[in-house]
Amino acid sequence: MHYYQFHIGDYKSHTHHLSLLEDLAYRRLLDFYFLHEKPIKHRDVARQIGMREHEEDVMTVLNEFFISTEDGFVSPRADKEIKQYKEFAEAGKRGAAKRWGTPPNGEAISPPNATPIATINQEPITINHKPKRESATTVACPPDVSQQIWGDWVALRKSKKAPITQTVLNGAIAEAKILGWPLEKFLAEWCSRGSQGLKAEWIVKPNPADKVRLTNASSNEPDPALLKIAEDAKKAAPIPLEVLAKMAELRRKA
Repeated sequence: MHYYQFHIGDYKSHTHHLSLLEDLAYRRLLDFYFLHEKPIKHRDVARQIGMREHEEDVMTVLNEFFISTEDGFVSPRADKEIKQYKEFAEAGKRGAAKRWGTPPNGEAISPPNATPIATINQEPITINHKPKRESATTVACPPDVSQQIWGDWVALRKSKKAPITQTVLNGAIAEAKILGWPLEKFLAEWCSRGSQGLKAEWIVKPNPADKVRLTNASSNEPDPALLKIAEDAKKAAPIPLEVLAKMAELRRKA
């Protein structure tokens, strides 16, 4: 045994009268007994537990706490614990053999139709995992789209760092059907706009933000509002001289 139960209170009640060396000898003798699980031969036992200079103290403890037999000194109490330990270990082996099919000799028992362990090569099954996102894959050009339009659309998607997946293509097909357009026309419109995405409603109903204000002149035509101001100025009559003289007189009096 490599370990055993140690009851501090029980040990103290039986060893309170021992000297320090006798107490040390008793603890070492117990360790020696449990480790080897056999009677202690009094010959050289003091040397074996590292107390060769205190053989008298060792023999005092042996005679008080152990029983001398033909085979050596034994401890009935320690023998009882060793026996219980072995019975417990044996019961554990029988339980393992019953549950896993392992005989006492340690060789595994497999059913006749069991797959050899050496041939099993699979990744562990995980339960708590996030669903995999659809990754960009190579999508073939649809038969109703020319290679030119398809290449332009693919280049646009890559420039936007957007994936080219079957899901995206299916969405474009659905939007084209809403407009009643062939897919090639829809992709061509998409490329002309240069946007990352395109919806049918954006084509049917233009974005109000795209409307040009009337006061902003285009690159080729004059501003209509400025033209109207110039025409009104041409139609205006000059101020009569008497009116100008009256205005000058009023300014002097002020």
